[in-house]
Amino acid sequence: MDRMQGLSDEHLLPLIAAGDAAAFEILYGRRQAGIYRFALRMCGCRSLAEDVTQDVFIALMRDARQYDSSKGSVAAYMYGVARNRVLRVLQRDRAFNSLAEDQSGEDSSLDEALILRDDPVDKLARSELIASVHRAILALPLHYREVVVLCNLQEMNYAEAAEVLGCAVGTVRSRLHRARELLIRKLREEPGSDVSETATRSVCF
Repeated sequence: MDRMQGLSDEHLLPLIAAGDAAAFEILYGRRQAGIYRFALRMCGCRSLAEDVTQDVFIALMRDARQYDSSKGSVAAYMYGVARNRVLRVLQRDRAFNSLAEDQSGEDSSLDEALILRDDPVDKLARSELIASVHRAILALPLHYREVVVLCNLQEMNYAEAAEVLGCAVGTVRSRLHRARELLIRKLREEPGSDVSETATRSVCF
């Protein structure tokens, strides 16, 4: 298994297609957390994010032979599968839980670096702003939400996000610009909000 650790996703996938459990375990360890975070940030529901993540890896085992490297990277393929699963569920059930209602115990890797401060008052204010940003992201239309999640939270570049979404790089760029405007507006409209554009960008962008 150690010899496989240095293999790229693209080299692991044919091994997975051939039934190599070690190759699957490596790819799972490499990509599971990112797929889960993407699904969680898109839907705000941990149980749904877990189901989507499981579906992605089941589909990977079942359909590995169908992967076409000319259409994009393995990572883009996996995020594309996750995106399709999330969108299908959200369109079917628009009464999904919001992140604010279902965030206890959720992955905090996004927030830890942002709220670690010596001043507890500053830490609380920062934490409240992050929660507001999460709520605002979940309130975005899906086509804006997904570019924010991919580019700003998953830290993909425009080309990588375009691969996942199956659109042009220019489309990703324009949607992201519009999504940022909507986020700032939503944050400013929150009751009692004095959120500035600078503060918003320091958390999310």
